[in-house]
Amino acid sequence: MPDRKRLLVVFHTQSGNTGRLADAVLAGARLVTETETVCLRAFDAGVSDLLQADGLLIGTPENFGYMSGAIKDFFDRTYYPVEGLMQATPYALFVSAGNDGTGAVREIDRIANGYGWKPVAEPVISRKAVSDADLEACRDLGEAMATGLALGIF
Repeated sequence: MPDRKRLLVVFHTQSGNTGRLADAVLAGARLVTETETVCLRAFDAGVSDLLQADGLLIGTPENFGYMSGAIKDFFDRTYYPVEGLMQATPYALFVSAGNDGTGAVREIDRIANGYGWKPVAEPVISRKAVSDADLEACRDLGEAMATGLALGIF
């Protein structure tokens, strides 16, 4: 299928919690065979991955009320090379939070606005221990994003 849309999942995990959320996002997205889903750790993702993406899901732990350093590094490495090239690219977030997660979401949203991306779903925030409900919400997020790309909704 040469015209399949590509969903890029970029995440960082250290304790494993955000990794579990990313696995659930990926499982949900891969239910939609009309969309190609690529999942990369933040340090492995770069400009070419970003430019090939039709939509993005970004996952981060909350560190000191902020995104992880690896996600910030991803933004630092890709922002200027893609500046102005990704207007209205749909994105959504998933966060593993020790506190409330709102600081990480706020700061990523500010950076995403600079890229010109558009949020298309409420962030999934897993607070404290990752629950089955958090994993289900992440599966749903992945499936919804992949479906929206496949159908041209986003």
